[in-house]
Amino acid sequence: MGLKKYKPKTAALRFTTLSDFEGVSKKRPERGLIAIKKGQGGRNAQGRITVRHRGGGHKKFLRLVDFKRHQKLDIPAKVQAIEYDPNRTARLALLAYADGEKRYILAPNGVKVGATLLAGPKAEPVDGNALPLSAIPLGMPIHAIEMAPGEGAKMVRSAGMVARIAARDEAFAQIKLPSGEIRKVLAGCYATIGQVGNLEHENISLGKAGRKRWKGIRPTVRGVAMNPVDHPMGGGEGRSSGGGHPVTPWGQLTKGKRTRSGRKPSSRFIVQRRKK
Repeated sequence: MGLKKYKPKTAALRFTTLSDFEGVSKKRPERGLIAIKKGQGGRNAQGRITVRHRGGGHKKFLRLVDFKRHQKLDIPAKVQAIEYDPNRTARLALLAYADGEKRYILAPNGVKVGATLLAGPKAEPVDGNALPLSAIPLGMPIHAIEMAPGEGAKMVRSAGMVARIAARDEAFAQIKLPSGEIRKVLAGCYATIGQVGNLEHENISLGKAGRKRWKGIRPTVRGVAMNPVDHPMGGGEGRSSGGGHPVTPWGQLTKGKRTRSGRKPSSRFIVQRRKK
């Protein structure tokens, strides 16, 4: 995967850096593995806006990604294609299993078309194979990790992300996550070997506001630019936040305040916090 820069023929192109889609071998998604995706515009079931600055954007099909690799144990699968997914930062790998079924998985870094992948406790610990944490050697890079056996991969799924097994006993494995947090996960949970592909995604520069709109993200107005009736930080002669800390339109602190509940049941599985 590489990046593509443009000659500054326009103001927008001067700072535009996009993916060159090298390695993407199939332009159209697999017909049997897509679903209609309806945009909600940031609204909940009651029609109220619960996520601001959402709306518009290009129409997209939802790709049905297989996050439950344990359902196809010991069935070899050949990588048929590497595809672009507009709904996520990672690329997708289209697997054709020996029993005739096709499924999408997150494309690991370095896995190319024609590679044969396998899932199961006896699989080799090589990039793209899925194994339970109890069978993965310590220190090996992993991604797409389950939080409970059988519920599907929930952690480490973005482009370029990687985690490692720091320690392990009979019941639990201690995973060092990309955030720096060390978390205990049951040793029977499955994970995929390797790093998530599309490493260059973090260096992409959209270049213009319009490209943000194509993604369905609407403009964000600063609170200090509003009137006092519209925002706690609004008003004042000139630019002034009134000497207070940055807050949301509803007065909640936005920088540094911890919002995680102290009574969350899963807190007992966190060995070391992201911020010490």
